[in-house]
Amino acid sequence: CSSVSCCQGFACALSQHTTPGQDFSLVEYTELQMRFFQESFPSKEESGLFLQDINGEETLHVDWNTKQQIWRLPEIKQAIHFDVQGVLGTIAVLKNNLAILMKRSNWTQSQNVAPIVKLYLKTPLEMGDPNVLICFADRFSPPVLKITWLKNGQLVSQGVEETAYFPSVDNTFRKFSYLPLVPEDGDIYTCQVEHWGLDQPLQETWTAKAPTLLPETLENMVCALGLAVAILGIITGPIIFIKARRMRSDNRGRGAL
Repeated sequence: CSSVSCCQGFACALSQHTTPGQDFSLVEYTELQMRFFQESFPSKEESGLFLQDINGEETLHVDWNTKQQIWRLPEIKQAIHFDVQGVLGTIAVLKNNLAILMKRSNWTQSQNVAPIVKLYLKTPLEMGDPNVLICFADRFSPPVLKITWLKNGQLVSQGVEETAYFPSVDNTFRKFSYLPLVPEDGDIYTCQVEHWGLDQPLQETWTAKAPTLLPETLENMVCALGLAVAILGIITGPIIFIKARRMRSDNRGRGAL
């Protein structure tokens, strides 16, 4: 299928504010706002998003289809006023602009850029301890992506969380999906990503493997060898010391010729 998407340029603002009680020193922060709207054909499926980011961390986003705001940093909700209807109005303007651009471009198909996918643990592996497996899709366009989790070949959806679409390099997008898990030796986890830029779903696999331990016989041999070296050092040490003293005594007894 073909798609045409329109993405408003990123609106970035660097603001400086005085902080009371700190000799009016300036505190800098960067706020980024991104809006986009797109429509796919022939399904006529629409999607749009508003994303607000402060100092590289998402604070909230608004989904065009649900018409709801999702707070990623709820504590900021108490400090600022946010107009959902105003944001939806700006996305509606993008929708109108898209219709105009499609007519002028003779419905030219947009370029599909396939994602790069990485799969990794949030914290170092400890068997039996709760952890989070992260699936990171980056540098794809348009922002239409489906991420599916599998455990030992079976679909897993409980506890899965996803972020909104974040801006990436070259006007592409990125997205994270999180799967909480308790690693058990031998379990195989798969992150499956579907995108228009892929001929078939892309799969990244992670296998829970317990750290390799030394065999008991080899471990005993290493311990025995270490003990033998220690005993040899204890025996030979005094002998070398006594011989060294005798050599010094002999040298003193001979004196000068």
